[in-house]
Amino acid sequence: MSEARIVAVCVSVKTGTAKKPVESAVAVENHGIKGDAHAGMEGELSHRQVSLLARESVDVMREKGVEVAPGGFGENLLTEGIDLVTLPVSTALRVGQDVLLRVTQIGKVCHTRCAIYYQAGDCIMPREGIFTEVLSGGEVRPGDCVQVLPAAAVLTVSDRSAAGQRKDGSGPVVAGMLGENGFHVLATEIVPDDQSTIERKLRHYARQAGVIVTTGGTGIGPRDVTPEATKAVIVQELPGFGEVMRNASFQITPNAILSRATAGVCGRCLIVNLPGSPKGAKECLEMVLPSMRHAFDMLRGKGH
Repeated sequence: MSEARIVAVCVSVKTGTAKKPVESAVAVENHGIKGDAHAGMEGELSHRQVSLLARESVDVMREKGVEVAPGGFGENLLTEGIDLVTLPVSTALRVGQDVLLRVTQIGKVCHTRCAIYYQAGDCIMPREGIFTEVLSGGEVRPGDCVQVLPAAAVLTVSDRSAAGQRKDGSGPVVAGMLGENGFHVLATEIVPDDQSTIERKLRHYARQAGVIVTTGGTGIGPRDVTPEATKAVIVQELPGFGEVMRNASFQITPNAILSRATAGVCGRCLIVNLPGSPKGAKECLEMVLPSMRHAFDMLRGKGH
């Protein structure tokens, strides 16, 4: 399939009804599509600002004899070339040049049958539609490209930084590199070298992000427990990450052989340990960045 793009932009003035295609629309930050009935909703629906549905899903319904126009299932944006339902919550989507959306919900529960169901004989939005919030606004048009930005969290593990005794140098470096290489950094946090705390934070961010990068706590000091915490939460270990980083770093400093950094998979999230020094974190992240993006795609079922 060619690159992902927007097939149609649709709005409606009333909730629960089919939307109508328009030539263009304006996505408003933390609001939704300007003029659409679902924009600016409050309470428990406030995170469902812009809805998306894949043209491939609609085509399946058409093969069953259901004739429906773009917007017929209540979607704001009809896409092509992207498997929407495999995107983890918190994944960011860059639409065109300016619009940035963040996935907040996959599917929904319909307690009653809406007008769309009776018009089309079925409604696939509850099964295959996704909902997003607008992080950055702008104009969106049919034909705009859609780029998937995996959500990432950065966890700095350091007693001294957590106590405010030392400025965190590696976390900002890692976050900046991830942002420059197509990741959406949703959170950065500093925690002490405490295994239970690290495990709790890893599990927390694994529910929100597609990638977690830790810095610090990978050596053999009495408080270095990041690899133990990582192994406690992952279900599949990926030792190749640590092997590559140690092998390459050893050419720079022989002490790299003392690193115990590892990586693995927790649910559909990749966790990677990096050393705590800004220089070491930068060098090691440069080595594994391409593999991190490939791992993210594989965890979404895209294969090799």
